[in-house]
Amino acid sequence: MPSILIVDDDAALRDGLAEALADMGHTPVQAADGETALAILAKGRIDAILLDLRMPGLDGLEVLRRLRATKSAPPTAVLTAVPTAANTIEAMRLGAIDHLAKPIGRAELAALVARLLSAHGPATPPPPVGADAGELIGGSAAMREIEKRIGLLADSDASVLITGETGSGKEVVAHAIHRHGRRAAHAFVAVNCAAIPAGLLESQLFGHARGAFTGAIADRAGSFRDADGGTLFLDEIGDMDPAMQAKLLRVLQDRVVTPVGGRAFPVDVRIISATNRNLETLVRESKFRSDLYWRLGVVPLHIPPLRERLADILPIAEYFLAQSNRPLQLSAEAAARLLSHRWPGNVRELRNAMERLAALARSPVIGASEVDFLGAAAPSENDWLAGDLPTAVARLETAMIRRALDAAGGNRAEAARRLNIHRQLLYEKLRRYGFEMSGNQTDTVGNTDASASDPDGRNP
Repeated sequence: MPSILIVDDDAALRDGLAEALADMGHTPVQAADGETALAILAKGRIDAILLDLRMPGLDGLEVLRRLRATKSAPPTAVLTAVPTAANTIEAMRLGAIDHLAKPIGRAELAALVARLLSAHGPATPPPPVGADAGELIGGSAAMREIEKRIGLLADSDASVLITGETGSGKEVVAHAIHRHGRRAAHAFVAVNCAAIPAGLLESQLFGHARGAFTGAIADRAGSFRDADGGTLFLDEIGDMDPAMQAKLLRVLQDRVVTPVGGRAFPVDVRIISATNRNLETLVRESKFRSDLYWRLGVVPLHIPPLRERLADILPIAEYFLAQSNRPLQLSAEAAARLLSHRWPGNVRELRNAMERLAALARSPVIGASEVDFLGAAAPSENDWLAGDLPTAVARLETAMIRRALDAAGGNRAEAARRLNIHRQLLYEKLRRYGFEMSGNQTDTVGNTDASASDPDGRNP
């Protein structure tokens, strides 16, 4: 039977995972800290590891670094009660198979262990990580998946095409990919292809020699050579002139740039591009080269609009408010108003709104009236703010529970995990709101009884 090492300083959680793994036919092995885990690994065969992050002594990331420095590290998954952008990216970058938030359902645990046992060999150990990715804010499921993808992409040289609406944070994600990768010590150069006239973009990207044209009074290296060894971020690539597309394709194929009127130079540059346009549609309309599209989009990465990431709105808003160095906080009414807004300008609009509030706020607590400049709430399927507060809360809880159940295929234990509440609290709300209670129930493992210590049923 496969041996699964559980590394966590929470004895109750270890026992719960061990019991579930034993029921699945595996042999659980427990370690209360990183040092003990490394000692166990040095003595005998372990087929997979479930690793906590926050532990006394060696934390999970340090254990993962030491594991990846060996030639026989078992495939590892990280389980943490406090997932952040930084630890998600770093864990994936260090070779973790996955990075999951506690609690974890039995079905999800079984699927995770199956993936761990089918993994082939350890990842190549990367160099030490660079600066922290503090500007990646939010805890939505979509943002967590983006953070995981960043961790997997960071040390690769594969071209990345980031798509998303204007203001959704495409350049922020590009910066994070660069900063967490092996090119972090070199330059990150950003070029907005839509902001530079077509006649000047060639010189901007490839450079020019002195005297190459009127006004060329000195040599210019160009963005490709400025980013040599690092990352070149081509923003709004969908607006590039067709003639420039052909020249860019040649450079991407040959990795050689030729300045206007000058000699050729080899370059070592990673390309990350971004657009708010649908390049596949532009390709079908013959407005964008298909060969360039495939060259740029080796790895596509889509950022959902802010209106689809409700869990990110308030953390991002509070982050921007904190930048003002004023002790400001949102009232419950103001927070509800932010959640009801559609944010057509996405994060950029939210930042603008928070800077405006920071400049004009009359008291430390921002009231609903102070965000009236956002205009009337956009019409939606539900009027979230109608009625009294208990009615509004019930409306929101019903919608979130229904969505979680749909995403979990009706599995209530999995839905509770997605909602980050104890399953018994979910059952109570199902009865309260008149949901159908028939069907099989699935237990949840990797979680202590939150309802005993948390009256709201939230997990720590």
